[in-house]
Amino acid sequence: MPRLRSRRFATPDELRTFAHGRAEVLTLDDSPVGRATYEPGWRWTTDMPAVAGTEMCQLHHFGYSISGVMHVVTDDGQELDILPESVYEIPAGHDAWVVGDEPWVTVEWTSARSFGVAPEGPGERVLATVLFTDIVDSTATMERIGDAAWRDVLSTHNRLLRDELNLFRGREVATTGDGFLAVFDGATRAVRCGVAMARSAEKVGLAIRIGVHTGEVEFDGPNARGLAVHAAARVMSFAGSGEVLISSTTKDLLEGSGLVLEDAGAHELKGIAGERRLFRLAAPAD
Repeated sequence: MPRLRSRRFATPDELRTFAHGRAEVLTLDDSPVGRATYEPGWRWTTDMPAVAGTEMCQLHHFGYSISGVMHVVTDDGQELDILPESVYEIPAGHDAWVVGDEPWVTVEWTSARSFGVAPEGPGERVLATVLFTDIVDSTATMERIGDAAWRDVLSTHNRLLRDELNLFRGREVATTGDGFLAVFDGATRAVRCGVAMARSAEKVGLAIRIGVHTGEVEFDGPNARGLAVHAAARVMSFAGSGEVLISSTTKDLLEGSGLVLEDAGAHELKGIAGERRLFRLAAPAD
C-alpha cells in the first residue's frame, strides 16, 4: 500500500562505481531510483562494455537531467544532446558520452536496477531462470517481404523485446539472429516477460515462441552456459506460435503468481536424458 515517505541519496541502499562515474541507488519497496554522476571523459563504449558485457548499451533509460550535457547516438543513427533540467528517454541500443568539462548528473528510474551491475565472475554458478525466444517462420517472412523490409521489422522487433527485458529486469545474454537468450533472477518475471514479448512482437506482425527453464547457470563475462541454458532452448523448440512453454522446474516456482498453466505433455529434450513434462501458459494474469 502506498505510504508517505522520503529518502535522501546521501544514504543510498547501494553505491556503484565504474570508470569515470558512480551511481547511488535507493529502493522504495520494489521500485529502484538511481542518481548517477558521469565525469568528463566518460563514454559508454569506452568505459562500460567490460561491465555490461555488451558492445552498446542495451538498457532503456527514462530520467531527469540535473546538470551537464550527455550526447547520445542510437544504433539507427539518431543523435541528441541531453541538456540540464530536462526529462529524457533513450531506447535500448546506443552509445553516449559526456560533453564538455562539467559532469553529467541525472536521476533515472527504468534502468536504475541494472546499470553498472557487473556480470558474475568466470566459473560462478547461480540459480537463474533462462528464457529463449524465436521468430516463427522467420525465413518465410523474410522471403515474402524482402531483405530491406525484413531488416526494418527485425530492428523494431529487437527494440521492443529489449524494452520488455528492461521492464521485467531480465538480462540479455545473446541474440540468436531472430531471437534472444536472457536470464532472470525470478521465475514469475521471466514468464510475464515472455508474455509481454509475444504481445510486442505481434505489434510488428510477427509471431514468436518462448521457452523458459530454471536451473544453475555458469557465467563467463557476458556469456551464460550450462545444462539449464541448453534445456531452455529445447523447451522453446516444442512451443507453438505465440506460446510460452515452461519446464516443470519453473512451474513449481510459480505458485501464487496468478499464472494459469496447462499440461503440454512429456517430451524428450534432445541431448538431455529422460522425459521432461512441459506446461503451456494458458491465461496470463495482467
